[in-house]
Amino acid sequence: MNCRQMLQLFGALAATPAAADTPKAKPTMLTRPIPKSGEALPVIGLGTWQTFDVADAASVAPVVEALLAAGARLVDSSPMYGRAEQVTGDVLDTIGRIGVPFLATKVWTSGKQAGIEQMQRSLARMRTKKMDLMQVHNLLDIDKHLPTLREWKQAGTIRYLGVTHYQHSALPTIEKLMRDEALDFIQIPYSVVDRAVEKRVLPAAIDTKTAVLVMTPFESGKLFAQVKGKPLPAWAAEIDCTSWAQIFLKFLLGHPAINCPIPATSNPKHLADNVQAGFGRLPDEALRKRIAAEVAG
Repeated sequence: MNCRQMLQLFGALAATPAAADTPKAKPTMLTRPIPKSGEALPVIGLGTWQTFDVADAASVAPVVEALLAAGARLVDSSPMYGRAEQVTGDVLDTIGRIGVPFLATKVWTSGKQAGIEQMQRSLARMRTKKMDLMQVHNLLDIDKHLPTLREWKQAGTIRYLGVTHYQHSALPTIEKLMRDEALDFIQIPYSVVDRAVEKRVLPAAIDTKTAVLVMTPFESGKLFAQVKGKPLPAWAAEIDCTSWAQIFLKFLLGHPAINCPIPATSNPKHLADNVQAGFGRLPDEALRKRIAAEVAG
């Protein structure tokens, strides 16, 4: 290489943007594997109880758009939630392909045939031919519905099956079902102030390789009243939290059994705050105890 060629090379290198000037890759939401399949599921989802029972689907479209744009996927509904299934389907039909939703709903009726007809309506309302997750809501007539869910899973109409309940009195039944029925998912109540599931249900979920969705992670908003006026603790920065909502959600995700909390909201600002809990560091057990003590105090 002669002198002229070397000068040309150095000039070309000088004109090349430095590595520090290149755009950084957009961070992606944390995922946890669905134990029965290994499929990666983003760790923050969206519930629709009360919040999606609205006359105008357009009013909640920004929430679903923001959820999918953040890399989250799971939207959970039920025939029990009024118009929520229909509104979810209408929104997904109008906003286009922002992301690939993971749709979950429930069967909530008595009798085998009534359950079949209700689930068929749910698929139609949510505008899908294949439901990602179908759950027996509050264990209602589970002996009739579980065989149907197994048939539908075998046929490819649903991908996963599970059960839900909101009462502590049902937790022993849920534990037994996990051990006896090889469920794919359970959906249970869990929060920083309601930790009943930690004793037996969450260890059983790990033992049986059952995925766990968390309903009402904010205690229907009551948790925010408990920390009203409290400044964000300095240790919040250790787990990349900028709000109490993120702390409450990361407390749950700090437990290895939890796949996805599903806080319900119709407020895009709240959704944007919630999904940030799916990024950055998670608390270890020592910090989880500190979070619980902080909220209790």
